Amino acid sequence: MTDKMYTFRPVNVGRIVLWSLFALILLVAPKLFTSSLSMTMLTQMGIAIIACLSYNMLLGQGGMLSFGHAVYSGLGSFAAIHVLNKVSDGAWHVPISLLPLVGGVAGLLVAALLGALTTKKSGTIFAMITLGIGELVFSMSLMLPEFFGGEGGISGNRMVGEPFLGITFGPETEVYYLIAVYTFVCTVLMFAFTHTPLGRMLNAVRDNPERVEFIGYDTQRVRFLAFMIAGFFAGIAGGLYTINFEIVTAEVVGAHRSGAYLLFTFLGGALFFFGPIIGAVMMVLAMVLLSEMTKAWLLYLGIFFLVMVMYAPGGVSGLIMMNLRLAAYGMLRKLWTSYLALGGALLTVLTGVAVAVEMVYHLKLNEAMGPEMTFMGATINTQGVDAWVGVAFLLITGVGLFELVRRQFVHQWGQIQEDIEAENLRRQLQ
Repeated sequence: MTDKMYTFRPVNVGRIVLWSLFALILLVAPKLFTSSLSMTMLTQMGIAIIACLSYNMLLGQGGMLSFGHAVYSGLGSFAAIHVLNKVSDGAWHVPISLLPLVGGVAGLLVAALLGALTTKKSGTIFAMITLGIGELVFSMSLMLPEFFGGEGGISGNRMVGEPFLGITFGPETEVYYLIAVYTFVCTVLMFAFTHTPLGRMLNAVRDNPERVEFIGYDTQRVRFLAFMIAGFFAGIAGGLYTINFEIVTAEVVGAHRSGAYLLFTFLGGALFFFGPIIGAVMMVLAMVLLSEMTKAWLLYLGIFFLVMVMYAPGGVSGLIMMNLRLAAYGMLRKLWTSYLALGGALLTVLTGVAVAVEMVYHLKLNEAMGPEMTFMGATINTQGVDAWVGVAFLLITGVGLFELVRRQFVHQWGQIQEDIEAENLRRQLQ
């Protein structure tokens, strides 16, 4: 009789704390932000987190650049709204709280159908196929009004059926907590997927598909399975969208929404699991708050994207992790003056850009309101030479300062990285 050896992995206290903190934030958020606008943003953030995390299963974990991910979340929304209307008519008896799962199943089935075609290729060809499929589905939304509802879309009423424990999903708070529960559960499941053999193999397919094929794995099958799982979670986000807005239009399957998933997942950071969560929060802030503050919000978003691509391709989460690494070695305090200088120079540049953009927009779009505009409490004459000279001086000064500070920061950053490598070598030799 042989002795069995058992090994036990230690409890990851840090991970438990992080997940508990995430759940606590979801729980207390509506208690801290009680306005109608805040509740609207919180519900949209929960939906966006699921959608962006599902997209990152393709982009960040599988290296599959998709331009049509909105197809699966959008068709999940349409499936959920049709089932909701069946429930309203009394034909079906489906609890409203399970409608997101209806959307998830629809997203899974559509992903299985279309993924069998798209995942046969990888790289640029895969991206182009997804772009074509996205445009095809969007064009079908106007050709099949019986299913998509035409230009007006399809509306429904989430307050149907018998209340469960007094929950009618009429108040926005009840809808939020339903979305919060799905957000937490889906986030946990998608994180767990990254630690499964399939998730690890998906990373291997992303990094070295030739080697994966050499050891006997079917890379197309791995991509296909991941594609279906991503479609399932995207469909859940679509079902939550239906419950929240009670109307679904062709816009939910359009290229604009697919592009938003791609853009903000990248900005949040596709290389880290929590990056898309940051990106989802940024997406709602941009589309709800920034779009209300200025008509040029898309221009600002494009500028921000260009800056991130040039100076921080790892996204916001990449910046966070790099600084946490410095903090772990006690090196972060050496950079606080450089960060202040960078922030000041960048603020100067951004102020100059914002004033210039708003002046141009005022001249082109608000000409009937006169030459004067208000920016950050100051009145500016958009037709005055002194205003344009001031903006030009601000921009030139800011760009010059930023470049000088950036070069000094790069040199200091490189020196700190060398110190960290030397410290690692010293620890290994001990």
